[in-house]
Amino acid sequence: MCVCQTMEVGKCVKSTVCDRGRGVLLEPFIHQVGGHSSMMRYDDHTVCKPLIAREQRFYESLPPEMKEFTPDYKGVVSVCFEGDSDGYINLVAYPYVENEAVDHEELPERDHPRRKHSRRGLHRTNSALTSADHKEERSALTGENSESVPEMNSPKMELVMQSEVPFQMLDGNNGMSSERISYNPWSLRCHKQQLNRMRSESKERKLYKFLLLENVVHHFKFPCVLDLKMGTRQHGDDASEEKAARQMKKCEQSTSATLGVRVCGMQVFQMNTGNYLCLNKYYGRGLSAEGFRRSLYQYLHNGVLLRMDLFEPILDKLRRLICVLEIQASYRFYSSSLLIIYDGIDRPRDPRAQEPPPQVDVRMIDFAHSTYKGFRDDLTVHDGPDKGYVLGLRSLISILELIRDENK
Repeated sequence: MCVCQTMEVGKCVKSTVCDRGRGVLLEPFIHQVGGHSSMMRYDDHTVCKPLIAREQRFYESLPPEMKEFTPDYKGVVSVCFEGDSDGYINLVAYPYVENEAVDHEELPERDHPRRKHSRRGLHRTNSALTSADHKEERSALTGENSESVPEMNSPKMELVMQSEVPFQMLDGNNGMSSERISYNPWSLRCHKQQLNRMRSESKERKLYKFLLLENVVHHFKFPCVLDLKMGTRQHGDDASEEKAARQMKKCEQSTSATLGVRVCGMQVFQMNTGNYLCLNKYYGRGLSAEGFRRSLYQYLHNGVLLRMDLFEPILDKLRRLICVLEIQASYRFYSSSLLIIYDGIDRPRDPRAQEPPPQVDVRMIDFAHSTYKGFRDDLTVHDGPDKGYVLGLRSLISILELIRDENK
């Protein structure tokens, strides 16, 4: 491993120590349906994301009873922004050593860090977006374009975005996009933004720290993922007045204010078409309470029938999560999300039969704005459990019970 000096985000300097076999080429995580930081695939069981010190400390101090409902925290890696001899840019992870990291200047261009997959079927593209790229991204950003992806003119990006299952977007009129694309459009969008941010600093040899987290969908062959933004408030205690006002407006104009939850992203496997149906946060932000209910119905519908066998396993986990959060006095999970996951290829099971229920998972993620009494010397101390988050869970339970009872 080539070693260099680092801070939270540091600069690489030369060292004589080198072991080129330890780098891992990161790939975009194709099942990312929400968020704004790019999630990267480290290996089959692990993803990583740019490190935020508050979130790292929060994972390190989680109460034991919450760990069932959060991804396993696996530590930190150093990530460099590197190019190869063909002009493609990549993110490469190396073991993190306190006050040391990778000097990627000493890695030969052709002696590339190891991949965890075959190179066959890679999708390589020039980073200057084609008209087709723009069309796909416009469909992915229905409802709002204020955070459009800036174009990259040079160097080129290598995008390992292929999926066995194509994706189709749900548009603002509840219609299906006519295009079938081979990658999750939200994952692509986040990845391009991440590379742009890092490329803008690459001349200074920036070194980044990334969190290693459990890949919570690795158990599922065709993961159906619902990303829900939880709570009635999204801004942290340290937010500026401008940001707080902006976040409060988003809550007021969405189901966050009334239900304590809104859709932030979704992908669901459709048995009738063999596609993932997906939608993003802009679609979810514009939903009414009835629209939110229809989205939950759609998430649990596989294109042929409503998965009645999923209701009780999901409801059971949500009820247990409420019990856990109600004893977390002073905790606030501002801007946190909740993932609900099941396997779209599962054979629907008769809820009345004596057979094991389908595998489902419920996980809390994104703790960059979370706090509790005594955490990092935070000045604001809150009393009691996070009522906004609990409201969102109760709303979710009530709506799922309603859908279940209406379709018995």
